[in-house]
Amino acid sequence: MFQVVKGTRDILPERIEVWQRAERMAHEVFHLYGFREIRTPILESTDLFRQGLGSDTDVVKKEMYTFLDRKGRSLTLRPENTAPVVRAYLEDGRHRRAGLDRMYYVGPMFRYEQPQKGRYRQFHQIGVEVFGGKEPEVDAETMEMVLYFLDRLGIGGCQLELNTVGDETCRPGYRKVLMDALVSHQGELCRDCRERYRGNPLRILDCKQETCRTILRDGPFLQDHLCAGCREHFHAVQRILEDLEVPFRIQPRIVRGLDYYTRTTFEVTNSTLGAQDSLLGGGRYDGLVERFGGPAVPGFGFAIGLDRLVLVLSGGGDEAPVPTGIFLIATGGEVSRWFMKTARKLRRRGLRVVNEFGEKSLKAQMRRADRSGCSHVLIRPEETPGRVRVRRLQDGEQSEFDQEAWEEIVREVNIGKGE
Repeated sequence: MFQVVKGTRDILPERIEVWQRAERMAHEVFHLYGFREIRTPILESTDLFRQGLGSDTDVVKKEMYTFLDRKGRSLTLRPENTAPVVRAYLEDGRHRRAGLDRMYYVGPMFRYEQPQKGRYRQFHQIGVEVFGGKEPEVDAETMEMVLYFLDRLGIGGCQLELNTVGDETCRPGYRKVLMDALVSHQGELCRDCRERYRGNPLRILDCKQETCRTILRDGPFLQDHLCAGCREHFHAVQRILEDLEVPFRIQPRIVRGLDYYTRTTFEVTNSTLGAQDSLLGGGRYDGLVERFGGPAVPGFGFAIGLDRLVLVLSGGGDEAPVPTGIFLIATGGEVSRWFMKTARKLRRRGLRVVNEFGEKSLKAQMRRADRSGCSHVLIRPEETPGRVRVRRLQDGEQSEFDQEAWEEIVREVNIGKGE
């Protein structure tokens, strides 16, 4: 018997409702802020990620699913979606349009890493990208939007953590300051951070190993070495968030794991997730479009780990869907044929209807109704022609209707259905 590939999983029908609820809310909230959906291919050229993410990042060096196709071209299952969205943005010529271009996506990503709670090798993200706005208002409004999204989902205990990673003006100088501070501690760093020291020392700030965190407990931190432009931008973002009454705290260790970030970086944490408490993250990437051969178009975005979001929504476990709709129970051949027409008429009125076929006892059909995800059953007993009974599965309470009283039947099922 075959089994699911390690690091992947099936999201079965009984557990999909919480996923769909999060996705529906993303569509609704992002639409309010002027975002429109984009869907990019799962497969992209490997060079797209090498060039966009940076060859020294952990994602490119260790985590990508890369292979040669039948013509020897190197392809990669997308490990993130910002680079593909930028590729689509340029390929479609959208960079020639004036004004902001706001897009969002929902879909699977792939990284080869050790599976753990809320982290998989095939994982799912909800993300947004904003092109064409260098102003701090873009940063603040987008962060306010994601917090509103989480609030609409009923998720409490979220904390916005804010930082800046500077830009090409101030970051090189800080890089030297950081390397000088670490030069005498190289032997104490973890194996990954010893490699990062030579290639991408800013990533050491984000290391979760206690020894590395202790070494840099008191800095140096980049916000103390910003150029005037980055300092002004960072202060402006904070002022706007305060004006919007969005609480935040400065977290100088947030650098994110990808090379394309500039200036604002942020994460939203949630205590429900335990030690690995990051729920989502993102920031500004003003040089990424240029890196792909386009003009100097600024960008800002974030990605939410949908797998981890589902954990928070369901209190750390899988959440069963709210029962909705009606299960039709037949008690004879003529009745069964009548139910085919009944199901069609009720569905046309927007009611979820489940029916099954074949000769089964009433008891067997009731067992199947309990597993159907329906809130009610409809029974048309042969001994009462022209009448039907609608029974609520939760407590057995039932009402009787004329068999043609479609609107009354729909109303009875929809009352208190939990939507």
